[in-house]
Amino acid sequence: MSEAQQLARRCADAMYERDLATRHLGMRILEVGPGRAKLEMPVREEMIQGHDSCHGGYIFTLADSAFAFACNTYDLATVAAGCQIEYVAPGKLGDVLTATADEQARKGRTGVYDVRVENQRGELVALFRGKSHQVRGTVIQSGCDQSGCAQSG
Repeated sequence: MSEAQQLARRCADAMYERDLATRHLGMRILEVGPGRAKLEMPVREEMIQGHDSCHGGYIFTLADSAFAFACNTYDLATVAAGCQIEYVAPGKLGDVLTATADEQARKGRTGVYDVRVENQRGELVALFRGKSHQVRGTVIQSGCDQSGCAQSG
């Protein structure tokens, strides 16, 4: 495993340990590497909205978490500066959604990441694009305290 790959893994492990929202929603990190992350989330009963499909907010959260893990793989604290999502198909109860985030560009303190959300059959559910901004601090040795810290993605 390369040094960059090891650093990405250590960053993901450190973030995941502190990321209560991601863990609470049952998300798991499947893969991580420099500028890349793949997470999965099961669609549970409490995620279903009035049209019998997964609420878009949960799909967005999955994509946003993948984005956060991808843009924080360099041990430089990085947050979202903006993002957008396009919903293509519904997630259904019992689906396992997978979000794959890939770095498209990274220069200076900003980056652009695309996230593809698919169901367990490989069918496209949503496309997400996030713009990142590097802030002060690192991921592994976070300066978080009770007054807060830089938020992931």
